[in-house]
Amino acid sequence: MQIDPSFILTALISLLKALPTTLIITIVSVSIGFIIGATVALIRIYKVPVLHPIASAYVLFVRGTPMLMHLLLIYFGLPKLIDGLSGAWGLGFQSNSIPLIVFVYISFSLTAGAYMSEVIRAGILAVNRGQMEAAYSIGMTTSQALRRIVLPQALAVSLPNLSNNLIGMLHGSTLAFAVSIVEINAQAQIVAATNWKFLESYIAAAILFWGMTFLIERGTAVLEKRINIYNRGGVA
Repeated sequence: MQIDPSFILTALISLLKALPTTLIITIVSVSIGFIIGATVALIRIYKVPVLHPIASAYVLFVRGTPMLMHLLLIYFGLPKLIDGLSGAWGLGFQSNSIPLIVFVYISFSLTAGAYMSEVIRAGILAVNRGQMEAAYSIGMTTSQALRRIVLPQALAVSLPNLSNNLIGMLHGSTLAFAVSIVEINAQAQIVAATNWKFLESYIAAAILFWGMTFLIERGTAVLEKRINIYNRGGVA
């Protein structure tokens, strides 16, 4: 079997059309997932009544089931719930008016949130509790101490694992093809189907994903170096 190097370049150029979709899915899911993750982490750390067991069950379920299953459960289950509630309340709203990509955003955000919550929780717990006590001693509230002292340090500790989650969600965006969203992997299949050069198309997709992963890793390294400047003074 001969590999056509020229078609790899042709496929790579064609795949760039799907790059914005892949990036948007990744950015939206990671951004919302970070907010969910931080909220869930704080709920579990401070054992908020009622919400604590719900948060723990959410993390346990999501981390214990495949990402594709989350997408399919949201894609098939959420419309039924929306249509049922709409009918019961006489709203006249139908789920088929919701763009398919919205279900991808919801599913991937919930997935990212569960994984990020564990990373953020570990980062917060890694910060010496004495720093919270010192913050209380100078009159800070819990929210002020978290925002000004604990969370910045927790971010520094968690950054490598957060970048791993970002890369994982970038790669996981290929699952959106299961609900007919054309991202990079789906575009590779479409390009290959025109002349059966699947290997060349997937090589092009792999190159594109590798390039984005490399940029994320380099960006994380630079950010980690800048955010850890306070350690140069010998602060433990």
